[in-house]
Amino acid sequence: MSTAGYPDSYYAATAIGVHAHPRLSGHERADVCVIGGGYTGLSAALNLAEQGMSVVLLEAERIGFGASGRCGGLIGSGQRKDVLEMEQQFGLERSRQFWDFGEAAKAEIRSRVAKHDITCDLQAGQLVGVHKRSYLGWTQELAEALADRYDYPHTRSLDREETYSLVAAENFLGGLLDTEAAHLHPLNYALGIARAAHDSGVRIFENSRVTGYTHNDPATIRTESGLVEASFVVLACNGYLGKLNRRMAARMMPINNFMIATEPLGEDRARSLISQRIGVHDTRFVVDYFRMSDDNRLLFGGGENYRSGFPHDISGFVRPYMLKLFPQLSDVSIDYGWGGAVAVTVNRLPHVGRLKPNVFFGQGYSGHGVSTATFAGKVIAEALCGTASRFDVFARLPIHVFPGGTLFRYPGMVLGMLYYSLKDRLG
Repeated sequence: MSTAGYPDSYYAATAIGVHAHPRLSGHERADVCVIGGGYTGLSAALNLAEQGMSVVLLEAERIGFGASGRCGGLIGSGQRKDVLEMEQQFGLERSRQFWDFGEAAKAEIRSRVAKHDITCDLQAGQLVGVHKRSYLGWTQELAEALADRYDYPHTRSLDREETYSLVAAENFLGGLLDTEAAHLHPLNYALGIARAAHDSGVRIFENSRVTGYTHNDPATIRTESGLVEASFVVLACNGYLGKLNRRMAARMMPINNFMIATEPLGEDRARSLISQRIGVHDTRFVVDYFRMSDDNRLLFGGGENYRSGFPHDISGFVRPYMLKLFPQLSDVSIDYGWGGAVAVTVNRLPHVGRLKPNVFFGQGYSGHGVSTATFAGKVIAEALCGTASRFDVFARLPIHVFPGGTLFRYPGMVLGMLYYSLKDRLG
């Protein structure tokens, strides 16, 4: 097995079933050309192939190269915004609709993992750790709303002592436990979906960066070494869209996020930090998130930047965030440090839609991508096959252009993030 072409990370070091796909060379013809080999593209390609469509998937690097192979691996319930916010913005009926989509997304992941025998360490349970006293009432209100209005009795508000019994972080003031949320090894999940897509007839090409495409029928999709003709195009590039479509790029912001993996801690020490195999994130605007790997390493994400480059020493950049929560790990070495781009929208809701006449897209999952991107790929496939009811609900979401567009959005984002970071520190 070779993981050449992947960023050095714990996920790449423990990848299962890496398969080298050829570079596009020459001319291919298909019903659909999917651009991007992350969760959106892989899910769309697999679902389309299962419906009898011929599919070509083009990936600029390797399958799962982007956020799909580098993220925290947390699978939250619902959407990036909780149901209390969704109700306030859209009303109860639409909020319930989006909640049901979130449940369908989790079910799709579980179904795919079981059906295709994907070894990706899928584990149940997620805890939200509260870092501000003003948020303590939110956990109880949300748990009651989910049980009463969403038929979801799987969350429970925890006091400080109960939270500490699960996660030994002194500065968590309380928590919200969701026993039906989950987490997994994100790269192995992506590789498993890619294998299933390939087995279903999808022609996958890696190291095949798209340089341009047309909107006519058939559309022509060009790379440096070949071209694809297809009746439909699916743009599934997310934070790596770049200049391929400036109009869509202006509706999302790529943000660099960073993770580390400690040395193996051993079973006892790992359980002293997180007593169960649950995923964890906190209530900060610049969120900390973490979980234990199956070999008892702490996988910890913390810190962001808003420029093109990564810190020179990613491990040194993230380590202080880890120690703020777990000072008891001051003697532990860091074996891996890596980063990647997460695409966020102005309102933190997914951007899914159609550019007429024949280009579909999904992007901007705002840190909720494992489940939402998987589901976006599925509903895009449904729409392409003639059933657009769920797709249309997403397509009607108002996703605004970032102030300043692609040219001046970063200064505004930096100022905004500094403001919210200050609010985090004043908890």
